[in-house]
Amino acid sequence: MAGRLEGKTALVTGATSNIGRAIAEEFAQQGAHVVVSGRSEERGAEVVDRIRSRGGRARFVKADLDGSPEASRTLAKDAESALGGRIDILVNNAGIYPGGGTSEIDEKTFDQVYGVNVKAPFFLTAAVAPSMVEAGNGVIINLGSWIARLGIPGALYSSTKGAVETLTRSWAAEYGPQGVRVNAISPGVVHEKVPGEVRPGEVMMNGTPAGQMGHPADIAKAAVYLASDESAFVHGIVLDVDGGRTTVAVIAR
Repeated sequence: MAGRLEGKTALVTGATSNIGRAIAEEFAQQGAHVVVSGRSEERGAEVVDRIRSRGGRARFVKADLDGSPEASRTLAKDAESALGGRIDILVNNAGIYPGGGTSEIDEKTFDQVYGVNVKAPFFLTAAVAPSMVEAGNGVIINLGSWIARLGIPGALYSSTKGAVETLTRSWAAEYGPQGVRVNAISPGVVHEKVPGEVRPGEVMMNGTPAGQMGHPADIAKAAVYLASDESAFVHGIVLDVDGGRTTVAVIAR
């Protein structure tokens, strides 16, 4: 039985850990030829080996997406070459989360976070989308965050994810009429579960229908849906995969 992404090519940024890795592995499982991109060659090789051991197709392309147009354009070019000249699906997943409150953030950190979280996907999309438009089809998936809409401390990161979700809607308007679908996923607190380990963010899922953290595979399955033809009529949405965090309050009884 053919996979849902059979014959497609995909570039996944930040694909050497957590959500990005899960998306890359699930895409490959569904038949896509995947470029795994990230800064660590060692971790990238591990992801590629896992994909290939299961019969999938993958290549690692190293990239340090610092927000410069050159870095994004170089990744686009290298990924296209690795995939045989075309990217059908782009997943803008790479991002960084700064520590500290607003008064503790200096300008260098501010610029770095906006560079990685906003400028990098902006210029990568700018580099990849024209080929999709020329082909008359393509899919772009951005990773937002639940804290872009439910305020908690962490203004800098939240604002970058708010920007990404706004870009999603604007790009859907810009590229949708030309055959390119653009959507976003907004994950809740998501981590691979380690027995005995308590994640600081896990408490944020208290009072939700799920009542616990999500797994990276939960986001990966949503990404497959948005990347596949099953969502052909879906444009410009932010798909909440957050255990109900932003939409539902469970009242304790």
